[in-house]
Amino acid sequence: MKILAVTACPSGVAHTYMSAEAIAKKCKDRGWEVKVETQGSIGVENAITADDIKDANAVILTKDMPIKNEERFQGKLIARVAISDAIKKTDAILNKIEAMVNKQ
Repeated sequence: MKILAVTACPSGVAHTYMSAEAIAKKCKDRGWEVKVETQGSIGVENAITADDIKDANAVILTKDMPIKNEERFQGKLIARVAISDAIKKTDAILNKIEAMVNKQ
């Protein structure tokens, strides 16, 4: 399974990076490939490329702030989650994504 994620929070600091870390850790714990782009106060870091998108099974987008260049994920399975849920409910989000991917 290959998961992409983009995280952003209103202040662009702590929650952006905490959610990125939580998603990356939980995906790796499952043996999934993962790449997380952060859109924080210092700009975009770890930018997701067209090649990353081509091979991805699903994309997690936080919904507390508009995601820059969101249109690049058109046609992909997208899970929109609150930034706090990305931190506290990561396993539940990944379980839901896995079920959705398996239904396709």
